[in-house]
This record gives sequence, C-alpha cells and structure tokens, in this order.
Amino acid sequence: MLEKDTLSRTFSALADPTRRAILDHLARADATVSELSAPFEISAPAISRHLRVLEASGLIVQQRHGSWRTNSLQSEPLAEAAEYLGRYRVFLGASFDRLRDHLQDPSGNEQGES
Repeated sequence: MLEKDTLSRTFSALADPTRRAILDHLARADATVSELSAPFEISAPAISRHLRVLEASGLIVQQRHGSWRTNSLQSEPLAEAAEYLGRYRVFLGASFDRLRDHLQDPSGNEQGES
C-alpha cells in the first residue's frame, strides 16, 4: 500500500470532531492524556487512540517528562492545509459574492423583505 501524503493524512485526522476538539485544546496549552480526557465522555484509552492518529499525521508530538507524556500541537501540517485551502479562496469568495447577489434585489434588500 502506498503511504499517504502529508496533506491527506492531515485532512484524514481532521475529519474526526473529537480530534479537532483535542487540537483546539492543544492550541491553548500542551496537555497530558488525562487532561485531554477530562472534557470528553470517552475513556483515556480512546483519547490515546485519537492521539496516535494525530501523531501519525504530524499534527501533534508527544514528549516524555519523567513519567508524564505531554502532547503539543505542531503547526507545519496545519500550515500546509491552510496553504492548500488558500488556493481556493478566490473561488470561495466569488461563490459567496454570487450567493449574496442572488439573495439581494437591485436595491440591496434581501428577498422576502417588505
């Protein structure tokens, strides 16, 4: 089987809402598994499985500090994903402009307003 490219691994890891929530937490502060488990209604082993996916994608790194393992967010894969999505910003902007124009009449009022 061919190894997935970095961008595919990043988007695959980001596809899960629990993993995105973990990344949101790690964007504020590094954390241990128990700290990351606290806000979720899932077990620490389930959080650990999510962390393995995030680590394999390069989105986090785990560091040992004595008997503790701290998880830290890594920005490089997110920067690559943002750069990729940025290529479509012009397209998305034009789509939103067309939607706005469709929803407004020539006087600038939204359709359905009196």
